[in-house]
Amino acid sequence: MSRLLGAIRQNGYVVRDIRAAMDYWVNVAGVGPWFHVERVKTDYFRHRGKASDVEMSIALANSGDLQIELIQQMNDAPSMYREFLDAGHEGLQHVAFWTMDYQKTYDRMLALGHKVGHEGQIGGEQGRFSYFDVGTHPGAVVELSDISGNKGRFFEHIRQAAVDWDGTDPIRSVK
Repeated sequence: MSRLLGAIRQNGYVVRDIRAAMDYWVNVAGVGPWFHVERVKTDYFRHRGKASDVEMSIALANSGDLQIELIQQMNDAPSMYREFLDAGHEGLQHVAFWTMDYQKTYDRMLALGHKVGHEGQIGGEQGRFSYFDVGTHPGAVVELSDISGNKGRFFEHIRQAAVDWDGTDPIRSVK
């Protein structure tokens, strides 16, 4: 438990092949079902303060209360995901903290001196997210995610789907 941000709610893995990563989690770790978004549509995305046209595919599943996110960037647009891959890494890239009071928590992170590496929004203002560049260790990126709207309800749906999952329909496409 973070004394500043609460519990880590998500581990985010940047991968080169999202299908292979989902297969690994299903067949080796038994985690699922996966909710896969082939092409994420962002309202905006900024990398180090500048607009970026990132194209990405994501997949989400839960293991207990911990959400696992897989991210495959589909183009070479600037992002922290691209930086991670270009540095020769693949795997855990960030840990995410969820908040119902995004702006207050965002402002607190800035006041502590943390710099935003990239940020964006999906599905309106209550879909904001930001990744803080807090260190140079792979996996040390901290994401802050607003769950006060539809995204929070979707995340709860994913968590509930995992509770009694029997292994059927392991990859579910989300439009």
